[in-house]
Amino acid sequence: MSTSSMQTPITPGAALRAEVAELRRNPRASVLVIGGGINGIATFRDLALQGVDVVLVERDDFVSGASSASSHMIHGGIRYLENGEFRLVNESVVERNGLIKIAPHYVKPLQTTVPIYSTFSGILSAPLRFLTHKQGKPTERGAALIKTGLTIYDAFSRDGGSVPRHRFHGRTRSLAELPALDPAIKYTATYYDASMHDPERLALDVLADGQAAGPHARAANHLGAVSLGAGGVRVRDGLTGEEFDLVADVVVNTTGPWTDLTNADLGRPSTYMGGTKGSHIVLDHPELLAATGGREIFFEHEDGRIVLIYPLKGRVMVGTTDLEHDMREPAICTEEEVDYFFELIAHVFPGIHVGRDDIVYRFSGVRPLPRHDDTQPGFVSRDYRIERAELAELPGTTMLSLVGGKWTTFRALAEHLSGEILELLGRERTVSTAGLAIGGGAGYPTTEDERLVWVAAHADEVGRARADELLERYGTRAEDFLADLDGDLEHPLAGAHDYSEQEIRRIVRTERVARLADLVFRRTSLAFTGRLSSPLLEELAALAGDELGWDEARRAAEVEDVVGTLATRHGVRLTGERMTAGA
Repeated sequence: MSTSSMQTPITPGAALRAEVAELRRNPRASVLVIGGGINGIATFRDLALQGVDVVLVERDDFVSGASSASSHMIHGGIRYLENGEFRLVNESVVERNGLIKIAPHYVKPLQTTVPIYSTFSGILSAPLRFLTHKQGKPTERGAALIKTGLTIYDAFSRDGGSVPRHRFHGRTRSLAELPALDPAIKYTATYYDASMHDPERLALDVLADGQAAGPHARAANHLGAVSLGAGGVRVRDGLTGEEFDLVADVVVNTTGPWTDLTNADLGRPSTYMGGTKGSHIVLDHPELLAATGGREIFFEHEDGRIVLIYPLKGRVMVGTTDLEHDMREPAICTEEEVDYFFELIAHVFPGIHVGRDDIVYRFSGVRPLPRHDDTQPGFVSRDYRIERAELAELPGTTMLSLVGGKWTTFRALAEHLSGEILELLGRERTVSTAGLAIGGGAGYPTTEDERLVWVAAHADEVGRARADELLERYGTRAEDFLADLDGDLEHPLAGAHDYSEQEIRRIVRTERVARLADLVFRRTSLAFTGRLSSPLLEELAALAGDELGWDEARRAAEVEDVVGTLATRHGVRLTGERMTAGA
């Protein structure tokens, strides 16, 4: 589900976008992937690299649903050890280490500290949870249990030191390193996972890699599957309302937590999913940011929920919840969840006051978990499986539904899912994505010396500071933008000087932007960091409108849509100067 609130076509009868027009001209493909979250996009890329004629359609914008509402982490899943999911932990750690190498522009080692209040708490209850995974009285983990878990976790991280091993400190050393922590702590444990500071941009890189494989790989956003009939899978253009059929030998449902709803639309009702809602808030709070010491603070609260306090983009993100959710309703971060987050901050940093005025953004998404009945949400498997069905309406067509999946394992999952598809098509794998650089991760400078060399090599074009900024934002794909500039002087946006008019125009032209919301929420981090203002939104709408041929009415509708989405979905209102808390 997109962050966009507009549900009806806004330009009925308008000319079709080029990618949609091409699909209408040639509606046949070997594989149709429905759902443009990270798992659908990664499967699209994997198949495209094998030379498979593949089409990807997404009802809203690419990476606009569960994949855009993540905790911005690539992690091995230490808690999965307690679930007994050793295969998943091993795969997750391998993929985490791999992503640090193939997507170093967006995935980086993340120092993570766990505050610990007791020595032996949880030792008696943990084995019971391991055996039953049923709801019981939650208990905060003590040092002995955490030490055991981290020692096992390190054993899975054998990949030549991609991340350091864990370390334990007592109260004195812990408070010396992080003096704002609750002085009642007894220990801290520090280990490393990985951050993913721009999940949407990472997914767009994966998508671009797939599209670059050749004209056999076609993708369109704002094009949703709405039904199934003898003519194929009927899709509807969300911008024009136009409908037409697509035909494929294999149809793949990768719509995440919406999998059952998509199957119902296609006349194949299912009850595979049981997703849970996870919410986050983003705070502009310099004192709290400094208190984290650049580390993620990560622990299990006494109610059994996993908690993170995470410095990110000059802000602090706090999450997350784990609540049952009806996918027919939008996922929204509630006031009760905000109160809960404030309690968590006070639990760890009791001397720091945080209020609603500090919130610049809030967001909520639904994890694509399998149906779990009475299993405690935190213990529902994060592993994935693939369900298969034959489509009687389309003889010879097989439908696959992906159940589960998470950001960390998207590459391995796509390889697995593509392997099943290739088998159905009677084809062999020709390319492995293991170790294959993603987008701007190709040739990315991973040492300080290498970075200095890259920046110096491009400083004559835009200056050192700007070259470094572009490298951080796009990886080595920044070189494509610099080539487009061709020596022209950039014109910074009036409302966001770290972006230029040329940069925004290029994003709109090359990254399938169709709505202002696509640009604001997913191609940039302006909304996430609370940097939008009314004048900036108008400025962005003018630039996007120039590229996409919007008239004044369309620009006004796009601005109104974003303002409404900010208020109803993200808990902030737009003023002349900035985004502020409260709808």
